[in-house]
Amino acid sequence: MILVSRALKTLAVASLAVAAAHLILSDTLRLGFSAQAAATLGSPQGYGADQAFTTALVNTALVLPLVLWAGLRIAGERRVGIPVLVGTVAWITAVWHGLDVIDDAPGAILPLPSLGLVVLVAALGSLVPRKGVTPRRTAPPSPPAPGA
Repeated sequence: MILVSRALKTLAVASLAVAAAHLILSDTLRLGFSAQAAATLGSPQGYGADQAFTTALVNTALVLPLVLWAGLRIAGERRVGIPVLVGTVAWITAVWHGLDVIDDAPGAILPLPSLGLVVLVAALGSLVPRKGVTPRRTAPPSPPAPGA
């Protein structure tokens, strides 16, 4: 029961983390598109398209683990390293493989199956047994007092 609770918490928090990271990624890539358009028209905005692209990748790689870690800690989970680690690796892999899809047009989103896979991998990472953590158990009922 505890594992199911932990997995459901991670599933919900990972969904929020993926949404936040994707929002940061798409908005920063849109900034890159506007920089490209401005440079093409001869009116530079003070930053280049390559700079915006690099910023998009760095920001999205930092946002997901931060939101995932903070969300799991707020949800009451301890030792959240494994779900954060596997979720971050899955996110970076999904972005790496789907970047061509979202780099072609502003407002495009990563393929939904890869977004779902990131959430699922993070939730499965929460099921890995953790060393030194014992499951919470309720105390056994105390025997009735003598003479009662």
